[in-house]
Amino acid sequence: MNKIIDGKKVRDERKEKLMEEIKKLKEKLTLVDISVGDDAASKVYVSQKEKMALEVGYNFLNLHYDKIEEDKLIEKIEELNNDENITGIIVQLPLPSYLNKDRILNTVSVDKDVDGLTRENLTRLVKKEKSLIPCTPKGVMTLLESYHIDLIGKKIVIVGRSELVGLPLFHLLLNKDATVTLCHSKTKDLKSYTKNADILIVAVGKKSLITSDMVKPGSVLIDVGINRVDNKLYGDIESSSIEVASLMTPVPGGVGPMTVISLMENVLEAYKARKNK
Repeated sequence: MNKIIDGKKVRDERKEKLMEEIKKLKEKLTLVDISVGDDAASKVYVSQKEKMALEVGYNFLNLHYDKIEEDKLIEKIEELNNDENITGIIVQLPLPSYLNKDRILNTVSVDKDVDGLTRENLTRLVKKEKSLIPCTPKGVMTLLESYHIDLIGKKIVIVGRSELVGLPLFHLLLNKDATVTLCHSKTKDLKSYTKNADILIVAVGKKSLITSDMVKPGSVLIDVGINRVDNKLYGDIESSSIEVASLMTPVPGGVGPMTVISLMENVLEAYKARKNK
């Protein structure tokens, strides 16, 4: 029995469906990615987004600044907010420490916030209102749905409480009637929680944080972690845990591909929402 949750396969299926929808549009949609500084990982992520955007049929504009004053960056974002030709805006994280991340993210118009990270979009998510959902959590939910994993009443444990992944996922799963526990760096006896999880989602960024003895037999494991060690990628869950689990996402090839396609879906969603206003 194949226990792998194949993110690449699901991404390719979603991509094909998305391209069919985009072909029917009378106008070309434009995604803008704003990046500041010289973070090496960010450059890789920007190029992945650009490649996918062009493949599905969007325009892609990368506004890169080696250094920029905060007020100048705010002005630029406001200009893009008011530009009818711009469909979606991403602010690439991390930003250099001299910039106020929250102020900059929350300058992005809620209607163009295709990363789903503005306070307004996160508030809508908590209130079960229509919102643009952060891309990695959205990708996780798509994988669970694609593999027909029932969430109602299931004990789900999330390890990691970041605003990018853990917190949005907590509310998305709660909205699907799951029983959700959120663990973090101050949680005592982590194993006592993970061992009882029907579905375990780990998004910490620590290689092999979860070992096979911490996993409930027959559970579903979603590994969001990406850790580069000696030029090789590892997840947060020890790979041998697949022997205990019923299903598991690999690293790479699990959640990662879903993050980028979820962003592309959000661009189309943002366009449709504005058209229907």
